[in-house]
Amino acid sequence: MVDFHTHILPGIDDGSQDVETSLAMLTAEKDQQVDKIIATPHFYAKQDSVQRFLNRRQESYEKLMRAYGEQEDQIPILLGAEVYYFEGMGNASMIPKLCIEGTQAILLEMPFRQWTSSMYEDVKKLVKTQKLTVILAHLERFVSFQHDMDTWNRILKLGVLVQMNAGVFLDWKKRRQALKLLKNVDTILMGSDCHNLDTRKPNLAAGRDVIASKAGREYITKSDELAGEVLHER
Repeated sequence: MVDFHTHILPGIDDGSQDVETSLAMLTAEKDQQVDKIIATPHFYAKQDSVQRFLNRRQESYEKLMRAYGEQEDQIPILLGAEVYYFEGMGNASMIPKLCIEGTQAILLEMPFRQWTSSMYEDVKKLVKTQKLTVILAHLERFVSFQHDMDTWNRILKLGVLVQMNAGVFLDWKKRRQALKLLKNVDTILMGSDCHNLDTRKPNLAAGRDVIASKAGREYITKSDELAGEVLHER
């Protein structure tokens, strides 16, 4: 079980604010039998340079591991980023540096507004020109902004992968739409998008249970198989 979207590194973004919180979040992940965690702190090109971000991410990771390394049965943590879309990113040579380590997969957060043809062209270049595996972060959060679904559909047809947050399946007000989205994609990558232990806590196992009960256990199996493929484990 892989948590593909977390803000578990301490003091780097709006996620965990200290090592103690990160350790408690890791314990919560372990209790849910999570096997691997992808650390995906926010990257905003307009606010940060790639090298500065990578340096800060490494410092945060090492700080956490100095404390976490004393514990038994550690969950492996792979470093990545949640890269917010910016105009022209399809031509940006630095994007591969933000991929999940050991892969060519990038977690991309699209804008919270109507998607446009220029956004489509950027994503297309990431997929077709840069040969990256683009994972659209928490797809369920963008539907309400799409008054015209044309660009949405064109982007999904590029062969991008879809990540959805476990929490949306635990919210009865949003669950129906989330389950409807499942029917429009072959399978998804699951993430908790955890930020803390209160309002946005690790909840991957509970979200998976809902999907299994509503869409069938085979959907979870397909999701796990896709996770292994992305991480080159199958």
